[in-house]
Amino acid sequence: MNAKKLSHVGPKGEAQMVDISAKPVTSREARARGAVRMSAPALDAIMLGNLPKGEVVATARIAGIQAAKRARDLIPMCHPLMLTLIEVECVPDRRLPGIRMEARVRCDRNTGAEMEALTAVAVADLTEVDTAASTER
Repeated sequence: MNAKKLSHVGPKGEAQMVDISAKPVTSREARARGAVRMSAPALDAIMLGNLPKGEVVATARIAGIQAAKRARDLIPMCHPLMLTLIEVECVPDRRLPGIRMEARVRCDRNTGAEMEALTAVAVADLTEVDTAASTER
Protein backbone atom coordinates (compact mmCIF):
# COMPACT_ATOMS: atom_id res chain seq x y z
CA MET A 1 0.00 0.00 0.00
CA ASN A 2 1.37 3.41 -0.98
CA ALA A 3 0.99 6.05 1.69
CA LYS A 4 -0.05 9.45 0.37
CA LYS A 5 2.67 12.07 0.79
CA LEU A 6 1.83 14.80 3.28
CA SER A 7 1.71 18.15 1.50
CA HIS A 8 3.16 20.21 4.37
CA VAL A 9 6.13 17.92 5.04
CA GLY A 10 9.38 18.23 3.10
CA PRO A 11 11.70 15.40 2.04
CA LYS A 12 13.60 15.52 5.35
CA GLY A 13 10.43 15.64 7.46
CA GLU A 14 10.55 19.40 7.99
CA ALA A 15 7.43 21.57 7.89
CA GLN A 16 7.05 23.49 4.64
CA MET A 17 4.59 25.74 2.90
CA VAL A 18 2.82 24.04 0.00
CA ASP A 19 3.65 25.35 -3.49
CA ILE A 20 0.30 26.32 -5.02
CA SER A 21 1.72 28.10 -8.07
CA ALA A 22 0.64 25.36 -10.51
CA LYS A 23 -2.96 25.31 -9.28
CA PRO A 24 -5.54 27.34 -11.23
CA VAL A 25 -7.16 30.41 -9.70
CA THR A 26 -10.82 29.67 -9.01
CA SER A 27 -13.61 31.12 -6.89
CA ARG A 28 -13.53 29.45 -3.50
CA GLU A 29 -15.85 29.51 -0.52
CA ALA A 30 -15.47 27.98 2.92
CA ARG A 31 -17.89 27.75 5.82
CA ALA A 32 -17.27 26.87 9.44
CA ARG A 33 -19.58 26.54 12.42
CA GLY A 34 -19.09 26.58 16.13
CA ALA A 35 -20.99 27.17 19.35
CA VAL A 36 -20.39 28.33 22.88
CA ARG A 37 -22.53 26.79 25.61
CA MET A 38 -23.26 28.78 28.73
CA SER A 39 -25.73 29.02 31.55
CA ALA A 40 -29.22 30.28 30.76
CA PRO A 41 -28.66 33.37 32.99
CA ALA A 42 -25.48 34.22 31.07
CA LEU A 43 -27.32 33.94 27.75
CA ASP A 44 -30.14 36.12 29.13
CA ALA A 45 -27.61 38.78 30.18
CA ILE A 46 -26.07 38.71 26.69
CA MET A 47 -29.46 39.05 25.02
CA LEU A 48 -30.45 41.91 27.32
CA GLY A 49 -27.17 43.66 26.57
CA ASN A 50 -26.38 44.55 30.17
CA LEU A 51 -22.86 43.17 30.58
CA PRO A 52 -19.92 45.17 31.93
CA LYS A 53 -17.82 44.56 28.78
CA GLY A 54 -20.54 45.77 26.43
CA GLU A 55 -22.41 44.25 23.49
CA VAL A 56 -21.21 40.65 23.23
CA VAL A 57 -22.68 39.45 19.92
CA ALA A 58 -21.56 42.43 17.83
CA THR A 59 -18.10 42.34 19.41
CA ALA A 60 -17.75 38.62 18.65
CA ARG A 61 -18.88 39.13 15.04
CA ILE A 62 -16.33 41.89 14.47
CA ALA A 63 -13.60 39.81 16.16
CA GLY A 64 -14.39 36.91 13.83
CA ILE A 65 -14.15 39.12 10.75
CA GLN A 66 -10.83 40.54 11.91
CA ALA A 67 -9.52 37.06 12.68
CA ALA A 68 -10.33 35.74 9.19
CA LYS A 69 -8.21 38.55 7.76
CA ARG A 70 -5.29 37.58 10.03
CA ALA A 71 -5.32 33.76 9.70
CA ARG A 72 -2.03 33.89 7.77
CA ASP A 73 -0.39 35.54 10.80
CA LEU A 74 -1.68 32.91 13.22
CA ILE A 75 -1.35 29.62 11.34
CA PRO A 76 2.11 28.54 10.18
CA MET A 77 2.30 27.79 6.44
CA CYS A 78 -1.08 29.44 5.78
CA HIS A 79 -1.08 31.31 2.46
CA PRO A 80 -2.04 34.99 2.54
CA LEU A 81 -5.40 35.47 0.82
CA MET A 82 -7.19 38.50 -0.56
CA LEU A 83 -10.65 37.72 0.81
CA THR A 84 -13.62 39.02 -1.15
CA LEU A 85 -16.26 38.18 1.48
CA ILE A 86 -16.25 37.54 5.21
CA GLU A 87 -19.54 36.96 6.98
CA VAL A 88 -19.78 35.96 10.62
CA GLU A 89 -23.18 35.27 12.10
CA CYS A 90 -23.66 34.90 15.85
CA VAL A 91 -27.11 33.66 16.85
CA PRO A 92 -28.32 33.22 20.43
CA ASP A 93 -29.92 29.81 20.95
CA ARG A 94 -31.93 29.22 24.13
CA ARG A 95 -32.09 25.47 23.45
CA LEU A 96 -28.28 25.17 23.64
CA PRO A 97 -28.18 27.44 25.75
CA GLY A 98 -25.53 29.58 24.15
CA ILE A 99 -24.45 31.26 20.94
CA ARG A 100 -24.06 29.53 17.57
CA MET A 101 -21.54 30.96 15.11
CA GLU A 102 -21.14 30.49 11.39
CA ALA A 103 -18.48 32.05 9.19
CA ARG A 104 -18.53 32.20 5.41
CA VAL A 105 -15.39 33.30 3.55
CA ARG A 106 -14.76 33.75 -0.18
CA CYS A 107 -11.76 34.43 -2.35
CA ASP A 108 -10.55 34.06 -5.92
CA ARG A 109 -7.30 32.19 -5.45
CA ASN A 110 -5.42 28.98 -6.12
CA THR A 111 -5.96 27.69 -2.58
CA GLY A 112 -8.98 27.39 -0.32
CA ALA A 113 -10.16 29.62 2.51
CA GLU A 114 -10.94 26.94 5.09
CA MET A 115 -8.37 28.19 7.61
CA GLU A 116 -9.82 31.69 7.44
CA ALA A 117 -13.37 30.46 8.10
CA LEU A 118 -12.24 28.23 10.97
CA THR A 119 -10.17 31.05 12.48
CA ALA A 120 -13.14 33.41 12.28
CA VAL A 121 -15.37 31.00 14.21
CA ALA A 122 -12.69 30.16 16.78
CA VAL A 123 -11.98 33.81 17.59
CA ALA A 124 -15.69 34.73 17.62
CA ASP A 125 -16.24 31.86 20.08
CA LEU A 126 -13.33 32.98 22.25
CA THR A 127 -14.62 36.56 22.21
CA GLU A 128 -18.05 35.38 23.38
CA VAL A 129 -16.42 33.55 26.27
CA ASP A 130 -14.20 36.48 27.23
CA THR A 131 -16.90 39.12 26.94
CA ALA A 132 -19.55 37.13 28.81
CA ALA A 133 -17.21 35.60 31.42
CA SER A 134 -18.23 38.03 34.15
CA THR A 135 -21.79 36.60 34.15
CA GLU A 136 -20.55 33.09 35.04
CA ARG A 137 -18.81 34.08 38.29
